[in-house]
Amino acid sequence: MRAHALPHQRARILPTLVLLVGALYCLVPVAWVIVAATKSSAELFSTFTFTPGTGLLDNLRDLFTYGDGQFVRWAGNSALYAVAGSLASTLISTLAGYAMAKYDFRGRGVLFYAILAGVLVPGMTLAIPQYLIMSETNLVGGYGSVLLPNLISPFGIYLARVYAMASVPDATLEAARIDGASEYRIFGAIGLPMMVPGMVTIFMLHFVGTWNNFLLPYIMLSDESKFPITVGLYTLLSKGSSEPAMYGLAIVGAAVSVIPLVALLLFLQRFWRLDLLSGGLKG
Repeated sequence: MRAHALPHQRARILPTLVLLVGALYCLVPVAWVIVAATKSSAELFSTFTFTPGTGLLDNLRDLFTYGDGQFVRWAGNSALYAVAGSLASTLISTLAGYAMAKYDFRGRGVLFYAILAGVLVPGMTLAIPQYLIMSETNLVGGYGSVLLPNLISPFGIYLARVYAMASVPDATLEAARIDGASEYRIFGAIGLPMMVPGMVTIFMLHFVGTWNNFLLPYIMLSDESKFPITVGLYTLLSKGSSEPAMYGLAIVGAAVSVIPLVALLLFLQRFWRLDLLSGGLKG
């Protein structure tokens, strides 16, 4: 038994090593940011990279008092763009994905492949056309110039379609139609509750993408009071060449900006656990 178990154990060594290397690749920069956030301006450039510093509290105080609370305004703007945009985009993606999965209409295949093509287009290639469109409608510089381009998510629609096909049985919908339920009632009472775990995934992916988005708000906005955290931290870094203390503020701001993402992931994972449990019970 032991001789047969050894090859099986050896076969798992390489995947484990690959996962460990990948984990280190992802976690080392995070660890550096956390450690660097504890250092004062003098310690940041004079101590070993992963040696904790003594200036965390001072850095946090300087960050939240910078520009009469400018960082708090940036965080509020990021929350507005991410929460409002993600909620609206999740609803639109769910409606579109459900319709494409459960209704047979002319041009459905062409529309689906067009959405797949949209998934393959990098977001940065759309930034300039989106700016031109927002400029023509006089929306550049406002909150709408950042919110509106993110409402339609081809990847979110694709995920919603795949999840609707897998989680919403056609037989259940047909039974509801036989009972006389309208399509709106069927979607609201049957389809929507079944798609909640998928909607949570779409919301989380869109929230993270919007929270970390830099290029679109950088192009659209010129008023610092409307900047999200990403663009705000970039302005601090750009000032660091003449004011080295700004480097420390930018690093502490980057560390603080990760906290909402971690908190949201911990809060939403209950829905994924529920989905896995329900799937196990059905099986």
